Amino acid sequence: MRSAHQQPNRARALWRNVLSSAFRTALACSIIGIATLYGPASFQNQVAFPAFSYVSAILVVTDATLGDTIHGFWLAIYASVQSLGPAMLSLWLIGPAKLSNGTTALAVALAGMIVVLPESTHMVAKRIALGQIVIVYVIGFINGGQTHPIMHPVHVAASTAVGVLACVFALLLPYPRLACCEAKKSCKLLAENGSERLKLFVKALCAEEKPAASGFISQAKLLNAAANKLHESIKRFQGSMEWEKLPFKFLRPYYMNSGEKLREIEMALRGMEIALESVPSFPEKLMVDGGELKDGLLGMEDHISLTIKQAKSFIPGDPITVPESNAEDVMKFLQTLQAAPETHQGLPTFFFLFCMNLLHSEWLPKPTTKTPVKSEPISSDKNGFSFKEVWSGCGLKSSRIKPAFKFSLSLGFSALFGLMYSKPNGFWSALPVAISFAAAREATFKVANIKAQGTVLGTVYGVIGCFLFERFLPIRFFSLLPWFIFTSFLRQSKMYGQAGGISAVIGAVLILGRKNFGPPSDFAIARIIETFIGLSCSIGVELLFQPKRASTLAKIELSKSLEILHECISSMSLEPGEASHAENQKNLKSHVSQLGKFIGEAEVEPNFWFLPFHSACYGKLLGSLSKVVDLLLFGAHAIGFLERESQKLDTSWKASVNKLDGDLKLFKESIGSLIKYLGQITSIKSIPGLDKELEKSNISYDLEKGKSPCPNIFRVSDSDDDEDEMDNILLSFLLHSNEAVDVIQGIEGEKEIKSQMVLSLSALGFCMKTLTTETRKIEQGVRELVQWENPSSHVNLYEISCKISALS
Repeated sequence: MRSAHQQPNRARALWRNVLSSAFRTALACSIIGIATLYGPASFQNQVAFPAFSYVSAILVVTDATLGDTIHGFWLAIYASVQSLGPAMLSLWLIGPAKLSNGTTALAVALAGMIVVLPESTHMVAKRIALGQIVIVYVIGFINGGQTHPIMHPVHVAASTAVGVLACVFALLLPYPRLACCEAKKSCKLLAENGSERLKLFVKALCAEEKPAASGFISQAKLLNAAANKLHESIKRFQGSMEWEKLPFKFLRPYYMNSGEKLREIEMALRGMEIALESVPSFPEKLMVDGGELKDGLLGMEDHISLTIKQAKSFIPGDPITVPESNAEDVMKFLQTLQAAPETHQGLPTFFFLFCMNLLHSEWLPKPTTKTPVKSEPISSDKNGFSFKEVWSGCGLKSSRIKPAFKFSLSLGFSALFGLMYSKPNGFWSALPVAISFAAAREATFKVANIKAQGTVLGTVYGVIGCFLFERFLPIRFFSLLPWFIFTSFLRQSKMYGQAGGISAVIGAVLILGRKNFGPPSDFAIARIIETFIGLSCSIGVELLFQPKRASTLAKIELSKSLEILHECISSMSLEPGEASHAENQKNLKSHVSQLGKFIGEAEVEPNFWFLPFHSACYGKLLGSLSKVVDLLLFGAHAIGFLERESQKLDTSWKASVNKLDGDLKLFKESIGSLIKYLGQITSIKSIPGLDKELEKSNISYDLEKGKSPCPNIFRVSDSDDDEDEMDNILLSFLLHSNEAVDVIQGIEGEKEIKSQMVLSLSALGFCMKTLTTETRKIEQGVRELVQWENPSSHVNLYEISCKISALS
């Protein structure tokens, strides 16, 4: 019932966001239109490029808040200084009349490279600066001797200023759209979402039968996607909130980091979901036998939900207050857990309770202490001048040279071929390339395709609007409003996204927002052709300088992820002081995220004559790796709890840690070796290529005589039940866990310490068990992937690993 009620609410929220975005965009464009079409003649002479005013406005106002537009205003000033200052000097020295197709393209390429090279410059500033460069040089060449080397860039700056100022006014009228208000709305929805998922997970654990539990889990999973979007929106609004603090000092108390606490529940909820998916049968034995445990779990869920409801009210400056006595009472039921489960079947429930405990501890109020900032000692080595430090201090890195050079070539060729095709409209080929600059790697063909489609859609709509309302300019402006609404949906769609939606907006605005530019159909055809020239240059340069396909990069990233996963497994330890483990986990999470991006790009990449991308297999591998990242993080939390509680104990318990560390070492050797060999297997190009390398190196090995250079740790088949060794390691770990807990006797708070130890050790055991399961899934996925890439070869992972070891 609740999910059905939430569906129309989500639809209404979507419509409100779309209508609000469309209204602000329409208002900004209307301000520009009124100013440039009906303003004084002197003003119109200064704003000589109203088309770029519209472009600047679209770049800044799209889905913006007031903070975004204030930030965009300063970025436009920075971009103008960065691009127009050198342009004035170069035009004055060279003279516009001396420009040619080649020199104009070269000037555009060099100026574009200077703008793109620094990594620290904001993306909006780069796009505005690149657009200004195209307008200044290409139109300066088109107008020839009539171009004034100083006033021409000033006119471009004035046109830019009109666009960004219109955005600021559009976000102020009729009332300001503040980022803090948007963030608090998202936080409120996220709190409700988290509370609802928590209730569903607890209901699933307490369910009497499997279908009921599956239903609750499915309902919770449906809320995951909404939670991810809310987290992204909160993160985006936080940057805008910083800029809104400046003019609105009286609102500063309201600009608190509202989403920080809510993000902390996501990890615990993810752990509960993993635990429920691993429960062997419902009703769960602990919930049936321990009525006190079930009642306590429900009470703890009510307590955490109440705390989340307090957080969603967002009272400025007031901390989240939880009655301390109540917080202690809800935790007492966990003290009934005085021993870890004897088999792995009971581990999921203990892990669920561990996540609940983790969630509860994250929400407990923590005392705030001011820690003095330690000043870094100045090293004598840094007293001298270092060109490398100056280079990096300006935001310049050697890794940026190739992407900057590649983009400058795209921009230069776009300007050159655009001018060669049609000198009066030559700037329309380079301008779309300039304003759609992206720092990160993109799906080149998909992005070019949606930009082209968006440009055609917008241009055709503009031509139809001009045809219907040829003599009524104000009505032409009103006809843009439904188009803004439509393109707002386009920007949120998977088919077109931001690039296609913005292209469609600009295509319509450039026709409907201007006058005295000739027949609309002629302008439309010329602009579409020029846009295709620019996009073709981008694709050509991308293929020339970045020949590696996304599918190839995904395979390389998979191998890197497995290599770092091996390091993460190897660094697991119950001994304190393992600082490298956290760094390895962070590195692994970054690589898995990058793998997901490459997979998404490869899925929309055309195959041409290459082997089709095995999307399903990579999707399974990515899912297992993402789950492994979560499990390693939970394992680190469990070890952290153990280290904290062990400080209260004597040396007798610490002696028991050696046995537990021995079990963990056996686990690391078994699973770590498997992951290591899987990483090596994914790095080979092909099985025949590997055989040729063996023949070339004259290396032989004989599996039959036991001369293989690596142990056989691979499954023979999916049905092969070879988990006895890992089960024995896990049983030994649980046995030693109970022995370690039994040692704790006669100390203050004995029951509480024992229960915390039991939960932490059980959680670590669950992570070991589930890591083993996911590693076997990764092994199956790697076998499937290698078979896909070598359809004519028989795939034996053990044999391949032996060949790799023999070569190394």
